[in-house]
Amino acid sequence: MISRSNFKLLIHGISDFLFQVLPAHYNWTTMNRRANTARRFADSGSLAFVGSLHPKSRPSPLLSVGLVVVGALLIIGYMYHGSGGRSGDLAALNRLDGGVSCTLEVQKIIPILKKTYGDSMRKVLHVGPDTCSVVSQLVKEEDTEAWGVEPYELDDVDGNCKSLVRKGIVRVADIKFPLPYRAKSFSLVIVSDALDYLSPKYLNTTVPELARVAADGLVLLSGQPGQQRAKVAELSKFGRPAKRRSSTWWIRFFIQNGIHENETATKKFEQAAAKKSYESTCQVFHLKPSH
Repeated sequence: MISRSNFKLLIHGISDFLFQVLPAHYNWTTMNRRANTARRFADSGSLAFVGSLHPKSRPSPLLSVGLVVVGALLIIGYMYHGSGGRSGDLAALNRLDGGVSCTLEVQKIIPILKKTYGDSMRKVLHVGPDTCSVVSQLVKEEDTEAWGVEPYELDDVDGNCKSLVRKGIVRVADIKFPLPYRAKSFSLVIVSDALDYLSPKYLNTTVPELARVAADGLVLLSGQPGQQRAKVAELSKFGRPAKRRSSTWWIRFFIQNGIHENETATKKFEQAAAKKSYESTCQVFHLKPSH
């Protein structure tokens, strides 16, 4: 759902737009109406019907459209606020900002990952925002256990997410520091919408740490270069804009840190995706554990 802070930023931005555009439109419309009135008055040559030359003012069409837009957004915001989840929050912000959520992408490719990794999907850790939704989706798969790490603060979450946190299935942890898990704790580790917000200084320690807790494989989803940069609402949550790095940059980074591509998993993933006619909007890297 859209948090109160993000919703206020949205309404504030719309208000600024309306206050900038509507006065100029109103002034132009008013001047044009006055000019037409003066012209009709001059043509009539009479003062007898001056009152009839000033009909009741009509509201600006743009003003009406603006009010409808604001009303619609208020209704949408209310619906997301009461939806009981945060996946709507990510989806709504993506549509408004034109950005892409790799966490939403994870939920779409779970069947493809199942085909790719098979038994390695038995014990999965997801790291990234809205991990409660990903964990809830993963456990629907047969013979799959799932845990999650939320790298950023949780706000306005639903009852299901609170329950997952209370049970210790989902944890809130700063991934710039060592994860609270032993080596090879999970058969597969999936990471989304988390690494793009880290500087190379922290990536040098975080990515090897993610590989440390993976027994069979590590899947990293990263934004494509040229995708929408962070808006104000995103900056207030993540602290810095997302850095969209190219595949060449990531491959060089993996080599420098002694992390190798899982070529077998990459081929299986591509084949499974092709059968479903699926094209990812994010970069997907399949890596081997560091041990």
